[in-house]
Amino acid sequence: MISLYADEDVDVLLKPLLTAKGFKVLTTLDEGMLGKTDREQLEHANKLQSVFVTHNRIDFEKLAAQYTQEAKAHEGIILATRRNAYELARRIARFLEIHKSDNIKNQVWYV
Repeated sequence: MISLYADEDVDVLLKPLLTAKGFKVLTTLDEGMLGKTDREQLEHANKLQSVFVTHNRIDFEKLAAQYTQEAKAHEGIILATRRNAYELARRIARFLEIHKSDNIKNQVWYV
């Protein structure tokens, strides 16, 4: 089962919507990570073995490139377009039904 870690910019409603579909979702609030840097958030997601979900495209594209340059691995990053939480949950669930965790690791995905 793929686990997700949503940053503080993602609507908190996403968690119960995806949990209801059978996915494990953690948030920055759950983990006491509010206000931490982007790098700290991604490192925490890796520690949790969770795919990172954010709306912060520019910063996380750069961070993913830095990880590649540093030969560091991550569980994957989902860059989500801002939509209402129901539509976003539907798109992420569909994405996770199609992709296995091995395909997601070390990749940046756009939903």
